[in-house]
Amino acid sequence: MAIYGLRGVGIRDPKGADRKSLYLFVEIDRCATDALQSVTGCSLGKRTMRFVDYGKMAATFLNLSTGRALRVVAREEARELARDYFPHIRDKYRQQLEAYKVMPDEELFEAMEVQVQVAPEDMPGRPLRRVQCVRCAEWVQDSRDVPGPDGRPLCRACASGAYYRRP
Repeated sequence: MAIYGLRGVGIRDPKGADRKSLYLFVEIDRCATDALQSVTGCSLGKRTMRFVDYGKMAATFLNLSTGRALRVVAREEARELARDYFPHIRDKYRQQLEAYKVMPDEELFEAMEVQVQVAPEDMPGRPLRRVQCVRCAEWVQDSRDVPGPDGRPLCRACASGAYYRRP
C-alpha cells in the first residue's frame, strides 16, 4: 500500500529528498499503520502522519509540493483472490502473505484521486500557537483549545470531558 501510494503521488524518496513533501493520513490503528510509517518515514511525532479514526484499511498520500493526493483502500476481496494464487498453502495467513507479493496492485487496492486541505496548525514544524488552559493550567498547542463560557481558553478535556479521570 505504501509503495503504491507513494508512486501514485510522485514521491520517490520519502525518507530522503522527498521527506518534507509527504503527508500521510491513516484511517486505522492496526499493524498496517506501523508498516506505512516504516516505509514512508511519516510519523505522528514529526507531524507528517495524521490518524483519522474511520476503522478502514485505507490511507491518503498527499504530496505537499504538488498538492496531489491519492486515497488507497485495501480491497477486501484480495483475501479471497489469494486462494486462487496459492491453493496448495493451507494456512490462510501464509497464503495471503505469498499471494500479496505477486498480485497486481489493482487486485490489492482501490485508489482514487482526492482533494485534501491541511490546516496551517496541522502542518509539520514548530507549534504556531500555545495557550494555557484557565481551568487545569496545562498548555495546549496548535489551536486545540476551545473558548470557555467567558471566552478564555480551555483544553478539550476541561471543556468536554477527558478520557482519563484524576484520582
